[in-house]
Parts: sequence; C-alpha cells; structure tokens
Amino acid sequence: MSSHLLLTGATGLIGEYLLAGLLQKNVPLAVLTRAKDGDSPANRIEELLLRWEQTLGKPLPRPVVLAGETNRPGLGLSDEDLRWVTQHCNRILHNAASVQFQGSDHAQDPWLSNLTGTQCLLGMCAELGIRDLHYVSTAYVCGNRTGRIYEQELNCGQVLRNDYESSKFAAENLVRNAPFLGQRTIYRPGIVVGDSLTAYTSTYRGVYSYLQFTCAMARNADRDAQGRWHHPVRLNLTGQEFRSLVTVDYVADVILRVLESPASHGQTFHITPAEPTTSQEIETALARHCNYHGVEFVGRPPIPPASMNASEELFYSAVAAYQPYWEGDPVFDQTNTAQVMQGAACPRVDAAMLLRLFEFAARHNFGKRRR
Repeated sequence: MSSHLLLTGATGLIGEYLLAGLLQKNVPLAVLTRAKDGDSPANRIEELLLRWEQTLGKPLPRPVVLAGETNRPGLGLSDEDLRWVTQHCNRILHNAASVQFQGSDHAQDPWLSNLTGTQCLLGMCAELGIRDLHYVSTAYVCGNRTGRIYEQELNCGQVLRNDYESSKFAAENLVRNAPFLGQRTIYRPGIVVGDSLTAYTSTYRGVYSYLQFTCAMARNADRDAQGRWHHPVRLNLTGQEFRSLVTVDYVADVILRVLESPASHGQTFHITPAEPTTSQEIETALARHCNYHGVEFVGRPPIPPASMNASEELFYSAVAAYQPYWEGDPVFDQTNTAQVMQGAACPRVDAAMLLRLFEFAARHNFGKRRR
C-alpha cells in the first residue's frame, strides 16, 4: 500500500493553499472534487494548478483526481476509485465545508456539507480501514463562551449561535468520538482572510461583507470637494473588541507543518492570531478605503431602533448575521500551535493589511464578473 494523502475541499480558499503546499513538498496526493458548472473535476484542479504555477514561477506535480462528493455514501466514488483509495490512501485531510451561517434544513447547507459530509467520510474511513484523520474544524465551536478557550476543550455547555457553529460542533464531536480512528488531528482556524503578501482571496465573507455594504453605500453618496462622503453610523462598540482574523497562508502553513510533524498528530490546534485585530482597526481601514467620515464608537448598550437614522437602519440590517459576534472574540489559547510553529508568528491583520485586503477585493469586484 502506498501512502497517499486524500484531500477534500481542494477548490476552496484554504484548500487550494493546502493543495499547492502539499504538491510543493512532493507529498503523494489524491484530491476528491466534484464537477461544477459543466467543468469536470480534473479540469477544475488543473485550472487551479496552472494559476499556482504562474504565481510560483515553477511547475508542480499533479495529484490523482477522484470524482466524488463528500455528502454521499462512499463519498460518491466509483467502485474502481474506492478500490484505489483502499490500496493507496492511509490518511485523509478533510477540509471540505460550508461557511453558510443559517439553514435549519439538515438536508441543505451548512448541515449537508459540514455534518452529513463528515458522517459520510467517517463511514468510508470505517469501511476502508483508514485510521488517520486530519479534520479542519473552526475556532467558533466555542459558541458564546468567554474568557480563555483551550485547544483540548469542546463540550463546555456553550450556546451555539447559528447553524454554521452548530453543524461544525456536531461534526467535530463525531470526529472526536469515532472509535475506529487511531488518530484524529483537529485544526480550528479563526476568521480566514486573504494572503498576507498578495491579499489574494477567492471568498468574500466575514469582514469582506462589511466592505461590500460600505462600497454599495459609497456608490450613491454625495461627496464633498475632497471626494469624501458622510456615513452617519453609531456603532455600539468601544473599538477594542477582538476579531480573530487570520490570513489563509498562515492557516495552510500551520496545517502543513503539523502534517509533517508526527509527534504533533492527535492534538487540536487553534489557528488564530496571538494579537487579534480590533474593531477600531477594521473601521479605520474601511474609512480609508471608502473615503467617508461620520462613524462613531458609542459603546454599549445597543442603539434603540426607534432612534436610528436611515444609514444606521441600513447598516444594522445588512450586518444582522454578524450581530452574535458583536461583542468580540474570546482568547483562543494557542499552546499546541505555538509549539509546532516554533516562533513563526501569525501575520498581524492590522489596518494597513486590511486596506490591502480591501483593495484586492474591490479590484476583483468581490469575485463577481463585471457587467
């Protein structure tokens, strides 16, 4: 039996960095990918790798591409491909996931990708005798907990704030309690943003949602002689709330280092910044990029809806999905991660880096084709 690693979720943001990183390290690799919009699994992976070769300026080896879907029994693999996996794969890196916040129907995302997908993958592991699983979870399985969150903790009576958190919590529980796994290594990233050097991203959620809203407001705003516009929004924040923004290159770097460090396997790793971004830094970057003034940090309690102006009503409606995170993140302990990274720090996402990330997003129209 050869020792291929089977990677899921290779076409997502974290996944494509893992794909390129593993191939650069000459790790024997198989990727599970589905067809999309008439594009075959092989073509989707090839397009990714051609872009990475252009970015890196060097050729990359090619993985074995397996057509399938994580939310189907046996991952939707053909009998022939299942036999190949049995003969060639001894470990799996399960990265496929949905980051959709809401969706109570368990037959749809995020439950379909996050929980059903993990159930199907574990079922295949049990059937084929694969006992080594690396699983990408999220730091937000902590739910509404406060204080310091330790890496080995999971079930602490927390309230889970949306279907995304609930589905990832349930999936991590399955992984932790699967009796047939000899070893399970769990990764918990924070809020993933673009590359620390290039600002590249292929997904525009989280902090990018605030940027999209503000850019939309800016398009119709009246501007003064300096090109600035008035954005009269009171934020019921202090400006010092923590946001655990982490760049995709660092997330991939941690996972790749753990993969090649057998002594670290079997642990859980918070992939979060030692020095989180503050809400003030996010606001500073937004104001610079969109060239507005008028936003105020007014502290708590919440602003009564009856006292909101029109701009505030639009803003709070647009960011309603993120209201459960308004008060900021807890402190994510990073003992295991710090040990494996040996001083290689998470790039700090400050206002200057946020500005570069925002410029990339706007320049690429948030991944949408321009009309």
